[in-house]
Amino acid sequence: MKLKRYRFAVAALAGSALFGLTACGGGSSAGTGAGSASSAGSAASKTEITLLVDNGEGSVKAANAEIAAFQKANPDITVKLSTRPGGGDGDNLVKTKLSTGVMEDVFWYNSGSLLQALAPEKSLVDLTGDAAIKDVDPSFLPAVTQGGKVYGAPWGTAFGGGILYNKDVYSKLGLTVPKSWAEFEANSEKIKAAGIDPVIQTYKDTWTSQLLVLGDFYNVSKANPNWATDYTANKVKYATDAAALRGFEKLAEVKAKGWVNRSSGSMTFDQGMKYLAAGKGAQYPMLTTVISNLPPADAAKIGFFGLPGDDAASSGATLWTPGGQYIPKTSKHIDAAKKFVAFVASPAGAEAFTSAVPPTGPYLIKGATLPVDALPVAKDMQAYIDAGNISPALEFLSPVKGPALEQICVAVGSGQTSAKDGAAQYDADVTKQAKQLGLAGW
Repeated sequence: MKLKRYRFAVAALAGSALFGLTACGGGSSAGTGAGSASSAGSAASKTEITLLVDNGEGSVKAANAEIAAFQKANPDITVKLSTRPGGGDGDNLVKTKLSTGVMEDVFWYNSGSLLQALAPEKSLVDLTGDAAIKDVDPSFLPAVTQGGKVYGAPWGTAFGGGILYNKDVYSKLGLTVPKSWAEFEANSEKIKAAGIDPVIQTYKDTWTSQLLVLGDFYNVSKANPNWATDYTANKVKYATDAAALRGFEKLAEVKAKGWVNRSSGSMTFDQGMKYLAAGKGAQYPMLTTVISNLPPADAAKIGFFGLPGDDAASSGATLWTPGGQYIPKTSKHIDAAKKFVAFVASPAGAEAFTSAVPPTGPYLIKGATLPVDALPVAKDMQAYIDAGNISPALEFLSPVKGPALEQICVAVGSGQTSAKDGAAQYDADVTKQAKQLGLAGW
C-alpha cells in the first residue's frame, strides 16, 4: 500500500535505490563559549553537526543547497553531509544507527507510517511547541506525530496523488477539469471518441497501478473523517465500506469501459509519461512529483486534478506529505541541530531548496511560495491546499499497510479480479501486517 517518498516515488524517478556510501558522522564541538581567549579563536567556537540523507541525486543537491545557505546565515555552525542508500537497505541502516547510538545529528527520512518503526518516543527529540517547527504548516504535523508528540519538520515539497492530464488534449476537445466521477466518465468518453486513450496504465511497472485506490482517499475521508482511525482499530474494511471500495471500482471501471491503453500490460512508467506528453493518452493516474521525469517543455503541457469523487461539491485531492527531518536523542549538539531543522523548514530554506531542485509540489511551510515559473502540476496542487480541500494519504494517518496492493491492483485493473474480490484480498493482506505490528483489535 505504501507510496513512500523514497521507495516509491524517488526510486521510480531515478532508480535511487543504488548502492551508496554512508559515512558515520562524528562531528564534535570544541566549545561554544563566545569571547573565549583561546588562541584557536573562531575555529574553537565553531560547532560541527552532521546530516544524513538518502543518496538520490535530488536529495543530495537539495541538502548541499540547504547547507550552504544555512552556513552563510549561521557562520558559527558547520554541517557535514553523509548519505545512505534508499529503499529497504536505507530503512535498515537508519534503524541500526538509531539503536546503536551513532545516528547523525539530523537525518532526513520518511514521514508517515514508517516513523512508528523508529520508536520515536525512545529515539528522537520531541519538537512539540519548539521554535524548530514554528514555520511548519499544521497540515504536515500529523505525519510526524506519535503519542501526541511532534518529532519532525518537513524538508522538500508535498505532492498530490490523482490524475495527470494533457492540457493540450483537454483544450483541443473543449474539456474542463472534472469535479465528479460522472464528469470524469463524460470526459473519458469524449477522449475515446477522438481516438485518444482516455486513461494510461503502465502495469509493467507494478507500483504504478495503485493510484486509483490510494489517490481516492480524500473521498473516503470526506465520507468518514474518522476512517483512518477506524481502519487502524480494525473497525472498517475496504471490501465492506462503500466509500473505500469505490477506488477498486474505479480501477475496474476504466478497464471495463475500454478507456485503458491496449499496451497497459507491457507499458513501463517511463513510456507512460512520454505517451501522456505526446497526447496519445490523455489522463494518467499518478503522483505530481514524477513530472520531473519530463523535459521542461513537456512538463509544461501537463496539469493535475484530484481523483474525482461522487459529489462535485466536495471535490479535493489526496496529499503525500514531504519527508521529515529528525534529531536523535543521542546528538551532542541538539541546539545547533534544531537551528538547522528550523532553517530548512522556513521560507529561506524553501528558497534554498528551490534553487537546487525545481519544486513539483507546494511547500508545507508558512510563508513559503512557489516560484512564478513553477510547473503547472505544482500550482494545481497548491490551489487545493489553499482552498483547504485536501486529505493526507492514508499512510500518513495509519500504520496499517500491506505489501501486495500493487499486484492486487494490476489484477483488478486488467480485469482478472473483480473490484470486490480485490478489496477483500487487500483486507486479508493488511491483516497480516497489522498483527505483526501488534495493533489492538486485530
